[in-house]
Amino acid sequence: MKFSLIICTYMRPKALLNLLNSVKKQSLYPNQILIIDGSTDSETKQSLEINSFKNLTYYQVNDHQRGLTKQRNFGISQVEETIDIVCFLDDDITLDKLYFKNLLSTYAIHHKALGVGGYITNEVFWEISSYTKNINYFYFDGWRRKEPSRFKIRRSLGLAPDMPPAFLPTFSHMRAIGFLPPNNKIYPVELFMGGVASYRKSVFNSLSFSTYFEGYGLYEDADYCLRLSKLGPLYVNTSARCEHHHEIHGRPNAFKYGKMVLRNGWYIWRVKYKNPKLKARLKWHLTAFLLMLLTLLGGIKSMNRNSEIQETIGRIVGWWGVVLNKPKIKT
Repeated sequence: MKFSLIICTYMRPKALLNLLNSVKKQSLYPNQILIIDGSTDSETKQSLEINSFKNLTYYQVNDHQRGLTKQRNFGISQVEETIDIVCFLDDDITLDKLYFKNLLSTYAIHHKALGVGGYITNEVFWEISSYTKNINYFYFDGWRRKEPSRFKIRRSLGLAPDMPPAFLPTFSHMRAIGFLPPNNKIYPVELFMGGVASYRKSVFNSLSFSTYFEGYGLYEDADYCLRLSKLGPLYVNTSARCEHHHEIHGRPNAFKYGKMVLRNGWYIWRVKYKNPKLKARLKWHLTAFLLMLLTLLGGIKSMNRNSEIQETIGRIVGWWGVVLNKPKIKT
């Protein structure tokens, strides 16, 4: 299969170079690399002029094309006709040498797969363990990891997710890919992270990334996966490994982020559940309030107090926005 790699970037020339150097070491190299740069300066362009990479084409978009979803849709429009699979990577990712080989092998194993996600290894520590009743750990498929405090509290209040990891619960607030263990298995999923994603090129003939998610585009990947999962199966291959380094440059301020968490989180919930039951609605709001409170308490104890408090305020504003002016779901 021929595959294209699209990297949407913004003001991160050093992080992008680290990613491309890891791409250069791949056992299976992309047939096409598209850099879609929304930067307002020329540092990224200059960096790529000094450091050349095979099959790479660079685009610097203008103001009306800037933003993650817009840049992704622009990148898709530049993909060569002969390409079978389109891969996306965030610019602050670095890859294991077998990332692309293992990722693309999933399509050969699961012929009906419409999309496959990669697996981030540097954010959670897992260990092989049989199940024992211990609230301090989350157990899955013969492995365990530490259970975050927010999930312990949610469980004690009857707000634990009612779906397995990578599936959206009836009241949203899911367990993400990080709750799948690093056992080299391929798992069916409903959602995966857009920063380590791949899709059959054919899916873009009928689905594009939603323009509802402007700018930073928090949860635009979840929205796309939820809509795509209605058409066919999605998977995560835990042997397609990479690291996420959370580059701070190019991120929104804490207030805007908190607002997006609530408003965009509500949006993707309603993409899957257009008319949730009353119990699910109550649980969504209760969980949202609980997470607001935990963010605020964490901020009071944190060295980064101002940022956490600003995020909490953003979450509160986002909640009121959902109550008073619900987003319109784009299909």
